[in-house]
Amino acid sequence: MSAVPGLILAVETSCDDTCAAVVTGDGEIRANVISSQGVHDRYGGVVPEVASRHHLELATPVVDDALARAGATLDDIDLVAVTAGPGLVGALLVGVATAKGIAAARGLPLAPVDHLQGHVAANFLKDPQGGAPLEPPFLCLIASGGHTFLARVDEHDSFDVLGATLDDAAGEAIDKGARLLGLPFPGGPHLERLAAGGDPGAFAFPTSKNVTGLDFSFAGLKTALLYKVRDLGEEAATERRADLAAAYQHAIVEQIARRVQRALDQTGLDQLAIGGGVAANGPLRERLSALAPTVKIPPRELCTDNAAMIASAARWVAPVAFPDYLGLEVHATGQRAL
Repeated sequence: MSAVPGLILAVETSCDDTCAAVVTGDGEIRANVISSQGVHDRYGGVVPEVASRHHLELATPVVDDALARAGATLDDIDLVAVTAGPGLVGALLVGVATAKGIAAARGLPLAPVDHLQGHVAANFLKDPQGGAPLEPPFLCLIASGGHTFLARVDEHDSFDVLGATLDDAAGEAIDKGARLLGLPFPGGPHLERLAAGGDPGAFAFPTSKNVTGLDFSFAGLKTALLYKVRDLGEEAATERRADLAAAYQHAIVEQIARRVQRALDQTGLDQLAIGGGVAANGPLRERLSALAPTVKIPPRELCTDNAAMIASAARWVAPVAFPDYLGLEVHATGQRAL
C-alpha cells in the first residue's frame, strides 16, 4: 500500500471541470468538489480559452470549499497533488500554478499526476458507497471524451495499454452523435435519456467487427448515423430520434463490451474495472457488470473528471520537494504512447 501519511489536497483542471479534493493517505475521501463550468453548451463543445478563464475564477473557491467540507485547513495538508497532463494546456497551467502556489507557500511537497493514471487510480479509493478498493492485477477500461483504451494493471503506479481507439474516443463519438440528433452538449446524459425511450434494434449501426485485436474504432459509426439521418429526412429523423439514439448508444456499448470480453479471455484476468466519463453511462455499466467474476464500477462522480482520483494516484507518485517543482511543466498529450 501507499506510504503517504496524513492528508492529500488535489487539484484537477485538465478540461472544463474545476475540481479539488481532500483524501487520506489510505484512500478515504474527505471531500471531492467538482464545479462544472456550464458555459460550453452554447458552443457545442469545450472552448479551451473560455475553460482556462473560468478555471482562474473558480480554482481558489473550489479549493476552499474542499477544505471546508473536509473540516481541514492548509495546516493539515501533508501533500499537494495536481494533474500535469494530458489535457488542455491552458486549463492545466491554471491548476498547476494553483497547486504550486499552495505547496510553495507552505513548503509542502508536490506530486504531479498523469490524468489517465488518475482514472485508473479511482479504483483504489475507498468507495463512498461502501465498495472496497480494487487491488491489482485487473483489466481496466478507460473511456472518456478524449481517450478510450484497455489496460492491464499489475501495479498501483502504472498500467500497460492493450488496445486503444484508432480514431475517435467513445465520448467524442457520443457527443458528435448527440449533436447530429439535435441534443445539447455534453451529449452523454442527453443521449442516454433520449435512448431510454427508443428501440436499440430499430437500426443496425456498425460495431467495428472488422477491427481485429483489442483496438476500437468509432469514426465509422458516427458516419453511419450521419447518413441514416440524411436518408430518413428531417421530418422522419425527428420522429425517430429516440430509436436513432437507442441504436447508436447500443452500437457503442456493444463494441466496448466485445473488446472487454476479448481482453478478459486473452489475459485470463478475472477482475475488471472501468473509468472515464463514458463509464457513467447506465447501459454500459449494466452490460459490463456481468463480464467478470469481480467488476469494479466506481460511483459516477469518480468516473468523470474529479480530483479524488488525482489524490489517489498521487499516493504512488514520488513527491517533488520545494523548490524543485517550481519549474514543473504540463503536457497536452499522454506521456504514454496509446
